[in-house]
Amino acid sequence: MARRAVVLMNLGGPNSPAAVRPFLYNLFSDRAIIDLPAPLRLPLAWLIARARSRLAGEIYAHLGGSSPLLANTEAQARAMEDELGPEHRCFIAMRYWHPLTEEAVATVKEWRPDEVVLLPLYPQFSTTTTASSLAAWREEARRQHLACPTREISAYPTEPGFIAALAGLIDRVLAEAAGRKAPLRLLFSAHGLPLKIVRKGDPYPQQIDSTARAIIAALAPPPTDWRVCYQSRVGPLAWLGPAVDEEIRRAGRDRVGIVIAPISFVSEHSETLVELDRDYRRLAEQCGVPFYLRVPAVGTDRRFIAGLVRLVRGETSRTEEPAGKAALAS
Repeated sequence: MARRAVVLMNLGGPNSPAAVRPFLYNLFSDRAIIDLPAPLRLPLAWLIARARSRLAGEIYAHLGGSSPLLANTEAQARAMEDELGPEHRCFIAMRYWHPLTEEAVATVKEWRPDEVVLLPLYPQFSTTTTASSLAAWREEARRQHLACPTREISAYPTEPGFIAALAGLIDRVLAEAAGRKAPLRLLFSAHGLPLKIVRKGDPYPQQIDSTARAIIAALAPPPTDWRVCYQSRVGPLAWLGPAVDEEIRRAGRDRVGIVIAPISFVSEHSETLVELDRDYRRLAEQCGVPFYLRVPAVGTDRRFIAGLVRLVRGETSRTEEPAGKAALAS
């Protein structure tokens, strides 16, 4: 029976206070993040990492000194292995902190799979996330001479299991909100992106919109007051909008409560546990928002895991084809 390596890809996060600055340097030195030649990009990345390390360190201190992203991704990997069976093994490749892509390639090569399935844990494609992770894998696989059929799952913004998991989690929080006296507004929150990247043809905002609309269609009855907004803006550039903080202020003026659901993050980490749970909650209180309820990330929700398993099985069912044909999931 063919041995299949499933590589779960994500951003990564520091595992100690000392790792915060090098993690930030790795992030901002990626040309997919700052599109400048290396002689300009690398010194700039060093400066940004130095400038932001104190604030980032405070954020991770709130989480106990490290990012929970790796542990949460490991839990997703174990859940997938339980469903996929013994011929599959899940590996983790983080883009900016350990286990880094080069470490994951070496570990996969040592396991000697017959096939590799690359599964970025970014449901919506962006050149800054999915494309960067896949490109790093290809380069490192060539360098380490990992030669076996490889499939790439590049996006799954409306995968039924993903949508069912989100809709189920949202429905539970909407039921809680229904007992409140104030009307509610459902906010779908996604990680932001500079407009200059979108204008180059990045499909991310369209795929975010597809996810949101698929969730609305899955809810019964569908909410009528909902909107997509974006978080985690960094730097002076114009970013996708509206921003989450703008929508919170609007909700305060309109005197409506907020149910906010992260739809681009599939596990809990600093941007959900600190930005959404702490910072935006405080803002909502300051703005007089009647209530602020946050929907959990999909994590190891059985519906989401089943969806990932279907994606992997859908890809690997065609791996008798010659190597090198990358398949895209919808």
